[in-house]
Amino acid sequence: MATNLTQRVLDAAGLIILGKGRELRLALACLLARGHLLIEDLPGVGKTTLAHLLARLLGLQYSRIQFTSDLLPADVIGVSVYEREHERFRFHPGPVFAQLVLADEINRATPKAQSALLEAMEERQVTVDGETRQLPEPFFVIATQNPSYQIGTFPLPESQLDRFLMRIRLGYPPAAQEKVLLAGEDRRIMVEHQAPVLSVGELAALQASVTQVHAAASIIDYCLAILQFTRRSERFVHGLSPRAGVGLLRAAKAWALLEDRAYVLPEDLQAVLPSCCIHRLVSGDGSGRLDHDEVATLILSSVPVP
Repeated sequence: MATNLTQRVLDAAGLIILGKGRELRLALACLLARGHLLIEDLPGVGKTTLAHLLARLLGLQYSRIQFTSDLLPADVIGVSVYEREHERFRFHPGPVFAQLVLADEINRATPKAQSALLEAMEERQVTVDGETRQLPEPFFVIATQNPSYQIGTFPLPESQLDRFLMRIRLGYPPAAQEKVLLAGEDRRIMVEHQAPVLSVGELAALQASVTQVHAAASIIDYCLAILQFTRRSERFVHGLSPRAGVGLLRAAKAWALLEDRAYVLPEDLQAVLPSCCIHRLVSGDGSGRLDHDEVATLILSSVPVP
């Protein structure tokens, strides 16, 4: 049953986002694992389209925040305005009060504006004027990020990066799919006409199914060995945190569910590892940048498979 539901989402998404089957599976696994997703790539490769498409397919209330250098925290979470006729303050919710929030070009905003999402992403709530307000359920943040070498970007702090379960890149589509893209209908129009293929209730059931996927003791030991290797290796300034380990295992369970299994295999951890760890590790050689494939190969080749 779960496979039928998830395959409907992937099939519908694959008709609009062409040639990116693996990236679509990773994005869906991230949301099923109740994680937040960071998409880093050049402008124009479909990052915003993917976020809007997932909201449509999953039947979620969607909100887009365009991050700019003059964005303020109140522009994200909302503000209390004094109403003279009622002699009281009234809270006006910001765009973060949606089930799927697109933080577009998040690294074009200042760290102060970026930090407005920290509590929302971790606690699924916001605190304004001393009052805590719960966010909708489910609640996802999909952030897009331009490469750090582009003009007008502010690096995301480690505390912000650690809130994202996965970071993926889309890249250019294969030539055959790009030809179809050039000759076909505008993808933004196709997204607008896309009907939901899942209900919020079905999505909640799938998320609950992820928690029921079994991880044997040997799989947990394998996950722990990966964490410990990154902490010992001189290749990195610091290793993966316990929160990263919990997220890695949760993402592996979601991947197993997409593979129609009720148990986790080492291959599930290996499939999600690059997307779950690359944004949490800093190179020990001082460059700060890490090659996605190189790091994954280093970790997986250094940690024995159970």
